[in-house]
Amino acid sequence: MFDTVIAPSGTLLGLLQRGRGDGTLHALTAPRAEALAAINHCVLSDPRHDWQVENRSLYYARLYLDLHGGLGDIERHLFSAGDVLDTDETRTGLALAVLGHLASYGRGDALALLRRYAAFGSNWAWALDELALRDEDSGLRALAEPVLARFPSTPEGEGELAAAVRDAFEPRPWRLWAEDATRPELAARVRAAQERGSFDQWQRQLRSPGPQPGWSVRAVFDWAEEAIGRGAGLHVPAARCLSAVAGPEDRDEILLAARAGTDGARSTALRYLAGAQDPAVLDLISDAVGDGSRTVVDAAVDAFERMRGDAAVERARAWVRRPDELGAAAGRVLACRGGAQDAELVLEALREAVRGEGPDAATLWTLVDGAGRLGIRCAAPVLRHVYRETTSSHLRGRAARALAATDSTFPAGFAVECLWDCEESTREVAARHAETGDARVVDQLRRLAADPAEEDDVQTAVRSRIGPDAPAV
Repeated sequence: MFDTVIAPSGTLLGLLQRGRGDGTLHALTAPRAEALAAINHCVLSDPRHDWQVENRSLYYARLYLDLHGGLGDIERHLFSAGDVLDTDETRTGLALAVLGHLASYGRGDALALLRRYAAFGSNWAWALDELALRDEDSGLRALAEPVLARFPSTPEGEGELAAAVRDAFEPRPWRLWAEDATRPELAARVRAAQERGSFDQWQRQLRSPGPQPGWSVRAVFDWAEEAIGRGAGLHVPAARCLSAVAGPEDRDEILLAARAGTDGARSTALRYLAGAQDPAVLDLISDAVGDGSRTVVDAAVDAFERMRGDAAVERARAWVRRPDELGAAAGRVLACRGGAQDAELVLEALREAVRGEGPDAATLWTLVDGAGRLGIRCAAPVLRHVYRETTSSHLRGRAARALAATDSTFPAGFAVECLWDCEESTREVAARHAETGDARVVDQLRRLAADPAEEDDVQTAVRSRIGPDAPAV
């Protein structure tokens, strides 16, 4: 992911980078050249926090359609020298996903560009996956030779080919090529790669290192510590192993490890004791946060947040004002499992997180959800701030859901712009809550209902408002 600079939320570029519905509404009324320049900037410099979970491609594709945008800038980006010098898939992934949606909407220029890039581009596998969902069989068959030409007929080349076949998200092109009777040599090579990929996966499963029958508590601790030495964190699976091998007679050894063990053993023991709701674990977690290494502190906090039961909630009330990681975790525990009496504490934690860490703080995800769950109406101003300013479209969606439960102005306010949001879950919230006195709302609900690219959950929510048996909008 690139370290893209995010523009202020009050600018057109900042709105589009965040994927906000207001970005679409502003782009459609701004000078066309300015709007297209901003969209191209977003598509060519991916602005997402996490490109693997945040959506932007359908959002930008719809804007290209509405503005009749050309694809020249995307083409130059895909086939520039940077495609050879920087082969990281995040450089071109968003652009390819946008082209995929445009192809679904019938843009032949997008389909042709995807085919060309699959044949000659560095991130060809992504382009091929996009085509696998949208292209005709004949178009995919034409790509067999340029794709397979990337893999020399050497042992190393065949191994790379097998890995490419095995790791493909969409197997349709490979299946077509393996069944192509008109090119028997090519088909035989793909079939061999398919068989080798399956065999390699089976071998990896057989070689998987891990717990063995007859392990003891000490063996599990040693396994977890060995993983720490390799830079891997295995305390979570190690705690599950401990649940399988530990008996009542092992409690003293586990308590000792949780109090003064090595990092791997201590982290494993804390996770195990928290899962078992051991009465000593809360004090041990507090001690670990006070004197443990970074690895142990993180494990202790995570173990506490996963605890269920009244004891953990009571301790969270006592810890919530601690000025450390455990205090922040206590706020999240109350947000998830506290009662109405904890609303003030959750609100205080929410405000402090925004003041101290800003609108993108990781802790806000849970606190925002908690404000909505508890219906904290006094939280609405803070939630509006998070909604406007966060650069995470997922956090904005959570803020929208919380506002729907706490803010009486939401249906006529943010819910309207949410109908154009980049996240389908946010559009679904909007479809259920947006007031229909605004003509834009009615038109957008109808567009979403008719759009084959729209998600099923959104269309279900829309139909609940404009379906044949629903009240007229």
